[in-house]
Amino acid sequence: MSINRTIELAPGLHISRALIGLWQIADMERDGKKLDPIPLAQAMKSYVDAGFHTFDMADHYGSAEEISGVYRKTYGENTAQHFTKWVPSPGNLTKEQVREAVQTALHRMQTERIDLMQFHAWQYSHPSWLDALFWLQELKEEGLIRHLGLTNFDTAHLNIVVNSGIEVVSNQVCYSLLDQRASGEMTEFCQKHGVKLLAFGTIAGGFLSEKWLGKPEPKLDESLTWSQMKYKRYIDTAGGWENFQNLLKVLQPIAKAHEVSISTLASHYIMTRPAVGGVIIGARLGQSQHLVENQQLFSFSLSEKEKTAIQTALSMLAKIPGDCGDEYRKPPFLTASGDLSHHLENFPAPYPTRPGSDGRTKALSGTIWEDIAGFSRAVRKGNRILVSGTTATHGSKAIGGKDPAAQTHYILDKIEGAILSLGGKMEDVVRTRIFIRNVDQWEPISRAHGKRFGEIQPANTMVKAELIGEEYLVEIEAEAVVES
Repeated sequence: MSINRTIELAPGLHISRALIGLWQIADMERDGKKLDPIPLAQAMKSYVDAGFHTFDMADHYGSAEEISGVYRKTYGENTAQHFTKWVPSPGNLTKEQVREAVQTALHRMQTERIDLMQFHAWQYSHPSWLDALFWLQELKEEGLIRHLGLTNFDTAHLNIVVNSGIEVVSNQVCYSLLDQRASGEMTEFCQKHGVKLLAFGTIAGGFLSEKWLGKPEPKLDESLTWSQMKYKRYIDTAGGWENFQNLLKVLQPIAKAHEVSISTLASHYIMTRPAVGGVIIGARLGQSQHLVENQQLFSFSLSEKEKTAIQTALSMLAKIPGDCGDEYRKPPFLTASGDLSHHLENFPAPYPTRPGSDGRTKALSGTIWEDIAGFSRAVRKGNRILVSGTTATHGSKAIGGKDPAAQTHYILDKIEGAILSLGGKMEDVVRTRIFIRNVDQWEPISRAHGKRFGEIQPANTMVKAELIGEEYLVEIEAEAVVES
């Protein structure tokens, strides 16, 4: 029994459920020389002819966008879908920078409209990520972008985006047999709000294959490829090499029964999970096509017995900690280098600070209320940081709509940004006070607070209050003591 090869990602946008990922273009060009785009565009055409008409790339995947442009010019604008990503460095962004990034992608891809522009944010405590999304939404309304998507967003911040009126259709996340983070709250949220998941890492850098069955554990060093170094960290975090071998032993007879490889089985399993719109299969254009193997993704269906066997094997693995995208934002950093050193140089302070009287330092978030009422978002005096009552306000915008959890998470982002700007961290918080408008919303607000402070556990008080501003459901203040 075969399964559908396409899915409607958004109204009028039907994509292949196996997307062809072009991230390896960057690796193929690591000597600094660009590849000839003409034969690689021809290689893209062979995928389209085989039914794989959706390509995924990014601004930092070498010359992938330019190769896509040559394909469009040579074989037609509407013969395939071309998705890209924008991954700006952390820090302040301007509206002009956002437009310039989109115009650069349009120029490289030789098109007047991007099918799907996916956005990645490095740091939620810096408000620039929201600015960028609101401005991308404006460019969508202008017609330069057909659809907006996200990449590596966690559930809390996807919730903020959706409830703030930003129209996104997808979230691209790491999702594999080793990494089941997306299968819980993320899937539930996406199903509720009509957002599709685009899954990468489904074969764990090639580890989910017969090649590694029964083989000794490799050392995590430069003898591995960058992709293997990354996913070896996932294996270690999921319980180690022995547990991983047990998973391969369960997969091998199931794959053999369907006359497919373990890699195909691994991607097929994720492709058929709830909320998943498609899996992204890496390609080295012009070198290794794997067209026959990719076709096999749609050639079979798993029995309930086989699904149960796989799920039992997964239950023996340790869970990857956190939510989707956390591997790029907090320890353990599940990247090739084990940190962010090959991605970023530093993180700028989220908010500007100014010296005040008697040795204090002020942090300002720029909301209209700070000017109107004459107060600082936070003040540091000695080793104490005091954060003012904070609502879900960004500039003149109310964030999070009428969702109390979305408002709470954004407030805690602002509080974290203020504390970071004054030299502290969230672990330094010793007290929070929560003021809520509606008593019946105490639980989602408390759960959001618990997600951010579950291990810190500061002193806390929650009270019902008549908040100023009908749009605000919750207000939070905090105190932190910074160790010298």
